[in-house]
Amino acid sequence: MSRHDEADAFPRQRPATNDREAWQGYWRERGQPWRSEPEIDLKRQGVLAAHLATRPGSEPLSCPFKDVSLSRADIEWLLATHEGGVGPVNWNEGGQRTRVGLNLCGADLRRVDLSGLPLARLQAGLAWVRRNFHTREQLDEVGVHLERADLRGTHLEGAVLRGAHLEHTDLREAFLQEADLSRAHLESANLREAHLERATLVRAHLEWADLPDAHLEGAVLIRAHLEGAHLRGAHLEGADLRRAFFDFATNLDGTVISNAQGEGVLLAGIHWGGVDLTMLDWAQVKLLGDERLARQDGRTGERHKDAASRLAAYQAAVRANRQLAVALQAQGLNEEAARFAYRAQKLQRGVFTQQRKVGQFLFSGFLDLLAGYGYKPWRSFVAYLIVITCFATAYYLIGRLVGPPLSPVSAWVFSMTSFHGRGFFPGGIALDDPLTILAALEAFVGLLIEVTFIATLTQRLFGK
Repeated sequence: MSRHDEADAFPRQRPATNDREAWQGYWRERGQPWRSEPEIDLKRQGVLAAHLATRPGSEPLSCPFKDVSLSRADIEWLLATHEGGVGPVNWNEGGQRTRVGLNLCGADLRRVDLSGLPLARLQAGLAWVRRNFHTREQLDEVGVHLERADLRGTHLEGAVLRGAHLEHTDLREAFLQEADLSRAHLESANLREAHLERATLVRAHLEWADLPDAHLEGAVLIRAHLEGAHLRGAHLEGADLRRAFFDFATNLDGTVISNAQGEGVLLAGIHWGGVDLTMLDWAQVKLLGDERLARQDGRTGERHKDAASRLAAYQAAVRANRQLAVALQAQGLNEEAARFAYRAQKLQRGVFTQQRKVGQFLFSGFLDLLAGYGYKPWRSFVAYLIVITCFATAYYLIGRLVGPPLSPVSAWVFSMTSFHGRGFFPGGIALDDPLTILAALEAFVGLLIEVTFIATLTQRLFGK
């Protein structure tokens, strides 16, 4: 009989020593491969059980381990006995996502190795409740302390970590999907290749955090502090970066900011702070997330957007595109800046629609059709050719019908001189002649086109 067969036939006995290798084998046989430490003694178990039984009624959330220093062995035992022995939450089983995870609010886990542990749905901070806004002091009071802890590959899906202290914490390849990290302190944390899809990082502190190749698709980073953060190769598709803070030290080299459909992130009110925007591939961004949000059907979930919400969404989209255009222009990315400035002008028509300003809407549409607000001057040339051709055709037909007859070339020259000449007519044609009246009309159309073209082009080139 081989050693492997012998091990199967005779299950491993509970280790009598603190041999970690022996304990790891013991836990694997009992279906708890995430455990690696010797089991805590009965005295320590009693201490932890006593803390769990404590429910201070005066606090907004029970904090059984507030200011209590815990070890990995403690956490492993708490996970194994969670909910009467049901064990940790398994995020991969959809039915378990409604369970409440381990409560470690206020616990002291500084420098503790928690790598690979199943801590999904962890309760380690005050949960956000609508119309219940907590102060920074309240969040700090309850937030878990994980400074310099090892959380590599740890499962923290759906965890509540609002106000948690994660400074200098190692979160490489950690699983933080849908976690709430609002106002969390992640300064200088290592989040390389971490999974933060759909995580909430509102007002989170990510200064000098290391986020290369991290997955932040759909994450909410409103007012997050990203000064000095390293986001090289990070995935931000669908992320909400409204009013976030960057600075010149933020690294955006190769950061992915649009999905396969070319929809970019939400950027309204962002503080660029001199961040280098030349490192991003703006050619892949067809429209910003702010524009997508404004243009989507007037529904949010099951509720219709009211008029004020639609107007606010369009105004935010206009600001986002204009602010980005200014930032790109300042860094010499003129073509990219022109594209987003043009989109801002088009979105402004949506603002006029919501405000029911019909005249301004129609005039704006005319400027777009004629010259693309100065960003598409070729449209003016096309309009010029169409006007010249249409009037030349009219001159030719009128000359054939009522005289004087004009050849096709003469009709074309007559149209061009009428467009530019402002009253130059061939001899022998009276002022009340149909050709003269039509030429005067063309002169007016020509003047309107030229003035509009010059005005829109000047606005683009000189910002006036």
